Amino acid sequence: MSRHQGGPVWLFAYGSLIWRPECNAAERRRARVHGYHRGLYLWSHEHRGTPECPGLVFGLDRGGSCSGFAYRLPDDCLEESLLALWQREMPYPAYRPHWLNCRLEDGSKVQALGFVLERHLPCYAGNLPDTLLSQIFASAKGRYGTTRDYVEQTLDALRSHAMPDRNLEARFRRCHSR
Repeated sequence: MSRHQGGPVWLFAYGSLIWRPECNAAERRRARVHGYHRGLYLWSHEHRGTPECPGLVFGLDRGGSCSGFAYRLPDDCLEESLLALWQREMPYPAYRPHWLNCRLEDGSKVQALGFVLERHLPCYAGNLPDTLLSQIFASAKGRYGTTRDYVEQTLDALRSHAMPDRNLEARFRRCHSR
């Protein structure tokens, strides 16, 4: 990953980083990224599932757009913040760190570090059928809880900031009620 073009370092949060940020932020702004969307496309064999009963976690995949938050990381502890973030998001090579073009709620633009899925790796689940997603919601549980709780916490955080993800909401209703 090449270093972005100077200035403050921003992070784009689209999943659990919204409701459980890894580091302090000097500033937090609502943001949108175009060209990527949020999806439950990454197998989780530890955090939200096990090797015997894998769960899923969110990743950014190509196409569409995604709302979330842009966090400006504090300059005075940037290295520590990035290290904590790397230890959380990159213990396995499931993501490719990438500089994303984010549009903030006031219309301004920043480059923000985001974690994009690596489709060629075995941990990439892709867009699973509702029947399988329902089974995962009913049974997958890992070190940090269930896949279902993870999705509910993300949906709750998005709703509480008036940024609902309508596609994810509809999919969750279909698969959670089976």
